[in-house]
Amino acid sequence: MSEIKAGSIEKGSFLLLKNAPHYVIEREFYTPGKGTAIVRLKIKNLLTGQTLSETIPTSQSVDTCEVEEKSVQFMYADDHSYHFMDNVNYEQYEVPIEGFEEKRHYLKEGDSYSIVEWNNKVININLPPKMVFNVVEAEEAVRGNTVQGVTKNAVTETGLQIKVPIFIKVGEKVLVNTETGEYVERINK
Repeated sequence: MSEIKAGSIEKGSFLLLKNAPHYVIEREFYTPGKGTAIVRLKIKNLLTGQTLSETIPTSQSVDTCEVEEKSVQFMYADDHSYHFMDNVNYEQYEVPIEGFEEKRHYLKEGDSYSIVEWNNKVININLPPKMVFNVVEAEEAVRGNTVQGVTKNAVTETGLQIKVPIFIKVGEKVLVNTETGEYVERINK
């Protein structure tokens, strides 16, 4: 465990606050008209899943969290756990779904991800920023409903429900932002 100045905290950092690991989701540097510069953080408690906002003066020191990141392959999910295999030593990991429910529709069998461990406990599953999915269900487009930005509901092979433009059809591939869960573009392959 080491300390860093709050002004050096970056998005994606791991901090130890109130004896719990936190992941920095957003970071904003703010300098008021007078007074000390501050850092506004949006952080996620990795033990409880709670998202918090913290404001810290840039000159204050904060404890960093020593975490281990491992490259793993997603194998399958059952009712209670996600099952991964380490890409290096083929060791298998069982990660409880509780606390990672929002990741369920982004995990595809055979794809590689990274898991983050703290004190031998998985505290995060890192997803790529964008992923390609197949559309397996899509509403029919209604003719005449062509005002700019018209969308319809679609479902991917993992069960992820997204809004897509009306020209997307079943069987097409789409790129989805994993942070927002929003459609990015159609993939022509």
